[in-house]
Amino acid sequence: MLADLAFFSFVELTDPGSHAAYNRWHQLDHRPENLALPGVAWGDRWARVHRDQAAPAQDSGLAATDYVAMYWFRPPVQESVAAWDALGEASFQWGRGPIIPGVRRPLLAFFRPVKGYAAPRVLVGPDVLPYRPNRGLHITLTRYAEPHGRQTHDSFAWEDTTLIPHLLEVDGVAGAWTFSFSHPQRHSSLPFGGVVEEPPGGLRIRMLYLDGDPEPTGAAIEETERRISSDSAAPAGAGEVLFSSPLRSIVPWTDW
Repeated sequence: MLADLAFFSFVELTDPGSHAAYNRWHQLDHRPENLALPGVAWGDRWARVHRDQAAPAQDSGLAATDYVAMYWFRPPVQESVAAWDALGEASFQWGRGPIIPGVRRPLLAFFRPVKGYAAPRVLVGPDVLPYRPNRGLHITLTRYAEPHGRQTHDSFAWEDTTLIPHLLEVDGVAGAWTFSFSHPQRHSSLPFGGVVEEPPGGLRIRMLYLDGDPEPTGAAIEETERRISSDSAAPAGAGEVLFSSPLRSIVPWTDW
C-alpha cells in the first residue's frame, strides 16, 4: 500500500479577496516544506469547482468548502506525523503560517486508506495514482451512525463490488481510493477551532482521480451513481452524505 495513513483538510476562505495570498502561501511555501519531509509520501490540494456556489452537502459546515488538501504518510506513521507536526510549529515560529486570517478549517482529520482502484486504461496501479498527473478529484464524504453495523458493512460491499467498478468506466475517471476515519488532528500549540468528534470509521471518504475535465466528469459520476443506485438496489439508510463535489487541480500562478 502507498501509505498507512492519510490526512484531509477541508478549507473555507471567509474573505473572497484572500484566495491569491492563500494559494501563494500553500503552493510556494507550505506544500513544498511538507513534501520535503521523509515521512510524507505525497500531498496535494484541489479547488472546488464553482466555489461561488454552495456544494451539495447535508452538513452546512462543509457546504462552503473552497479547497481540499491531503497528505499520505509513510510508516512508521507516528514518527512521520510527529515530524509533520513539528514543521507546523516551526512554521508558526517563523511567522509563516499555518494560522492565516480568513481561513476556516471545518475538517482536519486523519484517515486510514481502505482500498485503491485503477481504471484498466491507465495502466498504472492504485499506488501510483497520486503521482500520476490529474485534472482534479471527485470527493464524497459520508457519515455512518453505526460504523460497524450490518447496514454499513453491506453498503461498503456494494460500493466495492458494484458502484466503484461502474465509476471506473466513466470517461475521465482514472481511479479511486477509499478512506476510513481514524482520528481528528490535535495539535498542542496550533488551535484550529472545533475538533471533529467521530468514532473510528464514523466518516468515510471516496476519492476519484480525474484525468477528464472535472465539471462534466463530475456530472457523469453523479449521474452514474444515481443510476447504479437505482438499478442495483443500493443498501439504504446506512450513511449520510455530508459532502460530494468535483474539484479541480490548481495550476500555480495561473489559478491565483
